Amino acid sequence: MEIGIKECIIAIVTMNKEMVSSGTAPTFYASNEEQLERLALLVAKTTRGMVHDLERGTYIIVKH
Repeated sequence: MEIGIKECIIAIVTMNKEMVSSGTAPTFYASNEEQLERLALLVAKTTRGMVHDLERGTYIIVKH
């Protein structure tokens, strides 16, 4: 039997503070596009999550 967290937002990575409201997922703020993509990739790799682009400078990392 497998026990673990499934199907949830693990983190939010954004350059746009207006896209994020308070919530339970940790939020990482990037200062430019390069940092945004790198942060999203690193968080996804360390959590085994998938990166989804919400556009307007925001990614979410989701555990499926």
